[in-house]
Amino acid sequence: MTDNNIKEYDFTDAAWESLYDGVDDTRFKDQDARVIYNTLRQRLKCISFGEYLQRYIYLKAELEQPFSQVPLKEYQLIIRTSFSDRHTPPSFGPTTAKLSALSKNWLTRQTVKRNVVFLLGFGLDMSVEDVNLFLTKGLREAEINPKNPFEVICWYCYKNHYNYLKFSQLWEKYLQIPANDPAMDALFHEHTIRMRGSVSRILDDASLMAYVSRLKTSGNQSLMSVTAKECFLHLYNEARTIIAQIYNREEAEAPTSKKRVFTPEEITESHMEQIICSAIPKDRHGNLTPGKASQLNRQFSGKRFSRQRIHEILAGEAEVTRFELITLNFFIFSQRLDMYPDARKRYFRFQESTDEILEKCCMGQLYIQNPYECFVLMCLLSQDPLGTYADVWELSYEPGTVSGEKE
Repeated sequence: MTDNNIKEYDFTDAAWESLYDGVDDTRFKDQDARVIYNTLRQRLKCISFGEYLQRYIYLKAELEQPFSQVPLKEYQLIIRTSFSDRHTPPSFGPTTAKLSALSKNWLTRQTVKRNVVFLLGFGLDMSVEDVNLFLTKGLREAEINPKNPFEVICWYCYKNHYNYLKFSQLWEKYLQIPANDPAMDALFHEHTIRMRGSVSRILDDASLMAYVSRLKTSGNQSLMSVTAKECFLHLYNEARTIIAQIYNREEAEAPTSKKRVFTPEEITESHMEQIICSAIPKDRHGNLTPGKASQLNRQFSGKRFSRQRIHEILAGEAEVTRFELITLNFFIFSQRLDMYPDARKRYFRFQESTDEILEKCCMGQLYIQNPYECFVLMCLLSQDPLGTYADVWELSYEPGTVSGEKE
């Protein structure tokens, strides 16, 4: 296998090369935002779910032709053959769609629904690790959810190399279990790590059913991660403290006699948006301009740290994602330059800290191939991380920066 062929499917190495080339550029010190913007636009490819799936099949099937030359139909044939051998249907539920059409869709889509990964887990005989990597890297979501009976039963089957037929039997058995009283919901308030420990002790069908029966209640219980929410709140409150300090410094320097003193509790979602998204244009209602106006919208998957998003998380209406955790931790590190004056030490400490948070929340580690995550890492290597972060966002909304070549 040639080095060029390896580069075609080694998305991670290509991303690291882009990052190092960017920060080692002689212009980085004086034009860091421009260099980062150009790297994001010209060098960092936004890898789709379909490309992850193609690479997985390519490596597992040990195909000999160059990665870029494998026709889509060959991947479709491998999927159809494997699904047939593993007695896996084209969908978990009733469908009139043919596997040939569905497989083409999976192989070409930017993203897919979470259940598709679990179906592919059976059809392609994936391991638990394979499925978790698809969830965290292919979909940028959390690993298998120990609060979700469906996902726990899938996990049990992958772990024991059971096929779809065995899953169907176990799922039907689960459906026959009577629902518990909604008051018996203590398990849903357990931390993710603790629940993962409970799941790991499932050894046979009986212990599996005993576990998932505790998850079945007649009420609508939240499947959101308690651990991720707690990590978010810890980072959010630390960020509020920092913002209060920023405002108090500004008040102290203001030429007025009456000085207002801000407390962390007074810092709202709007204040947070105003600081972190300071360079993103706003409409006449004070809302952030739609993400599609940014030249980096695709690279960042349309995500911004808006006050509406923060409110939904605080209200328990939305799940915490890696984007929020990474952004908050980045902001905190960007304001701790006195603790980490050396950019490279700051970079490595941030990476270590963020990996610890993400792994605690079962979201894997920082993934350099994710353009947004590469972006914040590059910003941390600049002299003014938050200022550079804002400058890149500002560049992305300028009409003349479509090609990334405006000087």
